[in-house]
Amino acid sequence: MNEIIESIEDVVRLILPVDEEFVITKHRLMSSKKEGLRRICIVTGIHGDELEGQYVCYELSRRIRECASSLNGIVDIYPAMNPFGIDSITRGIPAFDLDMNRIFPGNFEGDMNEYVASRIIEELEGADLVIDIHASNIFLTEVPQIRINELNADVLVPIAKRANMDLIWVHGASTVLESTLAYSLNSKGTNTLVVEMGVGMRITEEYGNQLTDGIFSLMSELGIWTGEVPEIRNAIVAYDADGEDVFYLNAPCSGIYMKEKDHGSRVKKGESVGKIINPLSGAVLAEITAPEKGMIFTVREYPVVEEGSLMGRILKEKVLLENQV
Repeated sequence: MNEIIESIEDVVRLILPVDEEFVITKHRLMSSKKEGLRRICIVTGIHGDELEGQYVCYELSRRIRECASSLNGIVDIYPAMNPFGIDSITRGIPAFDLDMNRIFPGNFEGDMNEYVASRIIEELEGADLVIDIHASNIFLTEVPQIRINELNADVLVPIAKRANMDLIWVHGASTVLESTLAYSLNSKGTNTLVVEMGVGMRITEEYGNQLTDGIFSLMSELGIWTGEVPEIRNAIVAYDADGEDVFYLNAPCSGIYMKEKDHGSRVKKGESVGKIINPLSGAVLAEITAPEKGMIFTVREYPVVEEGSLMGRILKEKVLLENQV
């Protein structure tokens, strides 16, 4: 009978001053068959204030244990790639004021952070699929989506369609930073999907379950999972490499933004999506309307805005029609 072999393993362990240690660990769930096993890696916590992936790590482990005989491969789960950031709810690496997702692929001969980045790349390279889970910041809520560099679109979009997301957003190459984990792995031939969903410093259980369903779908496609797979939704695919398929709603002035539409809402051209108010004078400083018909997929959650602040994103109607949504 097929059984699960579980282990908690160190990816990196470094001795720090004052009797502290820097430790990145993984949870491995592996089929007892051992031979010819494919591997999927679930990565999150690169940004310490993005917590949506924490629930996914838990729920994925729970479901696998619940139907252990269906596991036919290796599932490696990395809940905290930036453990000190997770502990302190800090986006970057505390004390260094450094964004971890801007130092890949790292350098074995570099400083501590570059060394850690290089060890992470070494650990993940060669996996059959890596899923890098992020959330938005504390200011915005994002619908569950996968973002893909247009250079990798031919390979990654068909894979992403199995992930049960609402949106697959293909970006132009010039907008993608080469120092990210996903770029580094994809450039080395390790297929990596970047998930963005929810809001910073919070966990949205609904989104976590949606993505977990998608991970089982991907595992089934890879032959890592032989059990039942939930029905997945058809994602909207936006090839926005030229930047013409998405409208950005930016604040024309400073004030308090009162949203009137949730993300996922359909809007018509000229329809009100919110307003900026002045709490001192009681005046409405600006009425925010949709510049064109489409669907809101990013919404401002933090109400204080300054001139230029992002308040939302709208996917144009033509993209929805192309996807027959």
